[in-house]
Amino acid sequence: MKSSTRDNAESTMHKVKGKVKETVGKIVGNPDLKTEGKIEKIEGKIQEKRGRIKKALGE
Repeated sequence: MKSSTRDNAESTMHKVKGKVKETVGKIVGNPDLKTEGKIEKIEGKIQEKRGRIKKALGE
């Protein structure tokens, strides 16, 4: 699997996990879990951008 494809797959996983954590944090009233979810979603978005850059460079 190409590095850019792997980055895109992992970014999707991070964004989904982040959304779940954020939602659960809201439901149970846990601001730390909610924040952790937001951070994980942002990390997923960063990884997605990294994958796009790698794809554009042909890696």
